[in-house]
Amino acid sequence: MKRCMIGTHLFACTLLLIAVAPGLGAPPDEDTWSTPPAKPGGKIVLKVVLASGDDPFSTGKSAAKALLKKMGDVPLAAVIVSECFEDDPQKAKLIAGICEVLPEDRVVGGSTYGSFNQKGCSDFDSVSLLGIGGEGVSVSAALVREMGTSKLTLEEHRSRVERQLRDAGAKLAKKLRKTKQDRLMILAADAHSPKNQFLVEGVQQVTGQAFPITGGSVNKNAGQAVVYFQGQALRDCAVALMLSGDFTVSLSGRRAKDNDAVIRTAREGAAEALAHFHGKPIGVLAFNCAGRRSKLDKMEDELTAIQKSLGKDLPLFGCYCAGEIGPVDASEKKEGVLSGGTGWHVMFTIIGRPSAE
Repeated sequence: MKRCMIGTHLFACTLLLIAVAPGLGAPPDEDTWSTPPAKPGGKIVLKVVLASGDDPFSTGKSAAKALLKKMGDVPLAAVIVSECFEDDPQKAKLIAGICEVLPEDRVVGGSTYGSFNQKGCSDFDSVSLLGIGGEGVSVSAALVREMGTSKLTLEEHRSRVERQLRDAGAKLAKKLRKTKQDRLMILAADAHSPKNQFLVEGVQQVTGQAFPITGGSVNKNAGQAVVYFQGQALRDCAVALMLSGDFTVSLSGRRAKDNDAVIRTAREGAAEALAHFHGKPIGVLAFNCAGRRSKLDKMEDELTAIQKSLGKDLPLFGCYCAGEIGPVDASEKKEGVLSGGTGWHVMFTIIGRPSAE
């Protein structure tokens, strides 16, 4: 198995809901918001919770409360939510439960096939939350609507899909606030692999090909491909989240399609990202392929492999996507391009403080 190493599909579930503290950012009709600039040397905190239950409202509310308790007195810049509830009515109840605790006007996101963190793996009727907070990190978010490609196929409409997704990616990236401290972009889009590649290419027209980008595509089963922004459930859209501050990141992406290779590449990919991070890690993002999970004899085996490389203490936020965004494996890698949109990958991003000079 070839590999890509870079330092600096099955079940119906949901990815990125993102909520931030009230009273920040641009007016809602601009489809953007931003938190205040990051303070140099300020605290950066990442915390993760995972909850399951038959009642989506109660599950969402309890998970949100648990996250706030973990954050303590650290103000939230953003909360990324990976939820796994079956249909639109249940998803609406889940969001309502989350918004009982978190502000509705700051909820954005998308759909995936499940979640995993240091406590275990989940699929149906579960929600995982990642809290990002502290004065040392700043967040800018944006939405692009009606990309016009969700019902198009590459077989019949390839040129149109490529053009419209590249245009949407560029438009999305241009909406984000730009600062000298921008470090990482997170994408969630209604662009099932391999469509996600064209969206990434559009973003890179603005950010450049070497800027760190990660994320995943929302799922497509049972009409569940939903993107959320400011409490609204939307389709045929994409959201972007830019994290800024005096932190650093390390990315690695690995591809596999059978049980043993999925386990091995998860372990090696996590180890690669960690080995190329020079400093003190604060947390890890892992956008994983639902197809990879379907090849496992036991879903938990991949998480165990990841923990062998990362340990069990570092906050880990993972979700199963319909196409991943990040460093592609060696067989697909393009010279000078850090991130791409692809499938059958697990994409790791280590976030933390750089080593002292």
